[in-house]
Amino acid sequence: MGLRSLLAKDWKLDINTGPDFDDPIWTPVKGLTSFEETTDDNTEDDGDFDDEEGWGSDVVTERKWKIEAEGRRKRTDAAVFTPDPGQEAIRMAARKVGFTANIKVRWYRRDGAPDAYEGVCTVSEFTKGGSNTDLEPFNFTLLGQGAPVEIDNPVLTP
Repeated sequence: MGLRSLLAKDWKLDINTGPDFDDPIWTPVKGLTSFEETTDDNTEDDGDFDDEEGWGSDVVTERKWKIEAEGRRKRTDAAVFTPDPGQEAIRMAARKVGFTANIKVRWYRRDGAPDAYEGVCTVSEFTKGGSNTDLEPFNFTLLGQGAPVEIDNPVLTP
């Protein structure tokens, strides 16, 4: 069996929809079509006159994480639109400010790869709408509050 590439679509995002950060009720965010976790690193030059052969040195003095995601809002055949519970929890959090806007999320690969994290973040936006021929898109940005924690991949744990 040869090597195969990991697929971007294997990322999964869950949000805590329970009232307690320490005892989460994990709800998947469905309808995602794009997912990207990045860090924004602040670096400072820590070189000095004693550096060897003219080589400088940098050090990371602060690191922030964020998740940018987008997807499609979908509906059933019901007359009244019922939003996806994960999407709706993020949309509602995007309408709050301060510490009440903080939510707990976890993101991991559904293929069982060891990449799995959990963290507290705030939603900086939740955009929806589109033109009259669009499937209604949404997108949001989650801004990390402190360091994300590596966790056991939930796909592998009962």
